[in-house]
Amino acid sequence: MTEEINFLDCRGLNCPLPVLNISKKMKSLESGSQLNVYTTDPLSELDIILWAEKTNNKVLSMDNRGEFFDFFIKKG
Repeated sequence: MTEEINFLDCRGLNCPLPVLNISKKMKSLESGSQLNVYTTDPLSELDIILWAEKTNNKVLSMDNRGEFFDFFIKKG
């Protein structure tokens, strides 16, 4: 059984929109689900890590792909 990974494209959005969109999407997911997010906001690295800590979610990985950031987040 393969776990489905959900995707959210927040490229082109600036703070606080990426975190607001992630929060909204996570509410629709079951605990343990993963969300892959693309962002271009330079503040998103810090914003998403802090948001995850405050909301009992976990950033599994964050990669700077040059033109965008690529996050994998697990819902707590």
